[in-house]
Amino acid sequence: MPIKNRFAELLPEITAWRRELHENPELSYAEHKTAAFVADKLRSFGCDEVTEGVGGTGVVGIIRGKANASGRAVALRADMDALPIHEITGLDYASKTPGVMHACGHDGHTAMLLGAAQYMAETRNFDGTVVLIFQPAEEGGAGAKAMIDDGLLDRWKIDEFYGIHNAPGIPAGDFATCAGPLQASSDEFEIIVTGKGGHAAEPHNAVDTVLVASQIVVSLHSIVSRNIDALKRVVLTVATFKTDSNASNIIPETARMEGTVRCLDPDMRLFAEERVRRVAEDTASAFGAKAEVIWMPGYPVTVNDASAVASAAEAARALGVKVDDTAKPIMPSEDFSYFLEERPGAYVFLGNGDSAMCHHPKYNFNDEAIPFGCSFFAEIAERRMPAA
Repeated sequence: MPIKNRFAELLPEITAWRRELHENPELSYAEHKTAAFVADKLRSFGCDEVTEGVGGTGVVGIIRGKANASGRAVALRADMDALPIHEITGLDYASKTPGVMHACGHDGHTAMLLGAAQYMAETRNFDGTVVLIFQPAEEGGAGAKAMIDDGLLDRWKIDEFYGIHNAPGIPAGDFATCAGPLQASSDEFEIIVTGKGGHAAEPHNAVDTVLVASQIVVSLHSIVSRNIDALKRVVLTVATFKTDSNASNIIPETARMEGTVRCLDPDMRLFAEERVRRVAEDTASAFGAKAEVIWMPGYPVTVNDASAVASAAEAARALGVKVDDTAKPIMPSEDFSYFLEERPGAYVFLGNGDSAMCHHPKYNFNDEAIPFGCSFFAEIAERRMPAA
């Protein structure tokens, strides 16, 4: 069978959970109703422990196997938060909260881990402990780090982490992952250029911040093409450009820009920051202006452990589906990276079929993928902690 039979039986129930979560989305660190829903389900399944309020609104469930001779603990993670996007799917279970929707499939991730939890609480066919992590604030809030800072690793003695993210464009039920870097780091920057304001008809009596900032934008985009090894994947984007003037006859005193840098190599991440600072400051200085660079570190590179990827691929193949374990890395970031900085593990993509892309107002999680995700979670736990 391509999936565990129990999940075929549970599919209508798990789908109903997913759609209830979809109707009631909550933003990062405000997942109070979602967390309560999760905790109630885990208790109803007979989990050995259910702890709420971890890292803010996170929930941790514990299921102990029939034996614990191995002493091992494998963590399975789902994220719970939604996005500040107004849904336009027209679904009969569309978001009831204006301006908030599950546009990244976290409702599906949560439902799949709940389904796996129900099955594992029934069977307990493993030697060790399954740690179920329902994480808040993946969407920019670093909820994974918040849970780690709240003692997640030591409180539950976690040895490995595994997680799933849906992937539009991959056939529903198929899996993709790779060893090493899978998703990029994500840092943001703001550059404030200060010159000398003046009359647009007399630029010689001013220091034109629009001209200076424009030169900085062009120079920043040369970093990737001229300072980065072509084999090292880096993306730099300047996404906003503003001045303090609203008139065509005024040279503004200040100009501001904001952007992001994505890297798959931690060394390139450090190098990119240094180059952004140097290019902005020196370019501004050459024109008699000043540039202040504010660097805002974001999520680290998501780096999969090679051994864990091999185990994850075996678990997925056991479901009878297509598995690509040499998939190309992608540049969006993911705070599962914080878990993988602390312990070995693997993050995998599960096909969502021909759907709208994540973060799009017409996106919807594909319920046909649910049994595959549930089966994977259960299979990896049983394989990493085999019962005697």
